[in-house]
Amino acid sequence: MMGSLFITYRKGETSLSILNRLQAWFNWLTTDPLGFLLYLLYFAVSVLLTLILHEIAHGYVAYRCGDPTAKMLGRLSMDPRKHLDPIGTACLVFLGFGWAKPVPVNPRNFGNYRRDDFLVSIAGVTVNLTLFLLSMALAVGFNGLLWKPEVIAANGGAKEFLSTSGIGYSILVSGSGGDFTEYMLHPWVMYIQRFLLMFYSMNLGVGLFNLLPIPPLDGFHIFNDLLFKGKFQLNQQVFQIAQVVLLVACFSGVLNGVITAVFDAVEGGVLNLFLLMVGKA
Repeated sequence: MMGSLFITYRKGETSLSILNRLQAWFNWLTTDPLGFLLYLLYFAVSVLLTLILHEIAHGYVAYRCGDPTAKMLGRLSMDPRKHLDPIGTACLVFLGFGWAKPVPVNPRNFGNYRRDDFLVSIAGVTVNLTLFLLSMALAVGFNGLLWKPEVIAANGGAKEFLSTSGIGYSILVSGSGGDFTEYMLHPWVMYIQRFLLMFYSMNLGVGLFNLLPIPPLDGFHIFNDLLFKGKFQLNQQVFQIAQVVLLVACFSGVLNGVITAVFDAVEGGVLNLFLLMVGKA
């Protein structure tokens, strides 16, 4: 099996902040039901695309490496029903982390086990990080069409409207409330920008989390193939125990500091590079 755990990581989130977020969602729903439902729509589309493309990447690369298992079982489909796990999806919505159905892989069909296992393992992460780069690049381009230049200049520059910790993300994604259309050049662009900001942050979080060298994440297979030449094998029982430990670590916030630091570093570095390329740094 490949890619059995799917995490949408939210920076700095612990069990307490999860409860706070659920309370904030309830308040948002009661004060602005249309805005909250619109947020859920964006969230659902972002999650489904991120999850499905991640899983399809595993199955497609396995197919190209000689294993038709995922293809025969219909896992190369954009149909969400082929990939969603009911409990994992519920956790994804309410807790911020969850899992998809594992992609079935039969390594006995690989022509070169170590090489093909590495390629299949890294496929999902590669797709997520590629989508992160593409959606962030588009967000940088649309930013100048959305906000008035004087508004950008008066609030710390373009980065403040593009990073997940900035004012733009808070306005467009997090439901900060208020009508900000008077500060916009083309208000209709906010519907595109909202998706791009949410989509890039989700793909970056998923890509980085799945690079952790902890079973059953993709990173375990990647580092096993690179460092141990595929010789470090764990049985199914150990994988299941490791998955429970990983979920507990996620829910308790043990991994928050590490992932937040890496997320901020990658997001900030790439965003600075894109802004430098367009002369907005």
